[in-house]
Amino acid sequence: MAETLRRTSLGTLVPGARVNLERPVPMGGRLGGHLVQGHVDAVATVLSRTASDHWDLVRFTIPPGLQPYLVEKGSVAVDGVSLTVAALGGGADGGPPWFEVSLIPTTLAATTLGTVSPGSLVNLEADMIAKYVERMLATTGVRS
Repeated sequence: MAETLRRTSLGTLVPGARVNLERPVPMGGRLGGHLVQGHVDAVATVLSRTASDHWDLVRFTIPPGLQPYLVEKGSVAVDGVSLTVAALGGGADGGPPWFEVSLIPTTLAATTLGTVSPGSLVNLEADMIAKYVERMLATTGVRS
């Protein structure tokens, strides 16, 4: 579908490439994490990756239009993996805006994020509650 190819990095994949798939929470099921729908808002680039003994810190670009939806300790889905934003930076200091996440060993082993490197493209889904709040404020004429 044209929309999928325009908004995602799926057009760059080759046959046999790994992707992350997760079953949805059934209605009435236990929600143990962030609200993620599986809709891709934009593509980001991996800027850096720093490994440590217990986790990896990965920094990504923030594509145009997504900056208002990313907040420290807020949620973001990267290639379908729901994560917490560990840090934000850039933008105001003249550099490109970026965000970082910390990836624990389980995430590194069980998802494609364990193999992304600087320059890799990833799909982002911003926090859906933030998008709804913005839309409601815009349609009701309320300004901050």
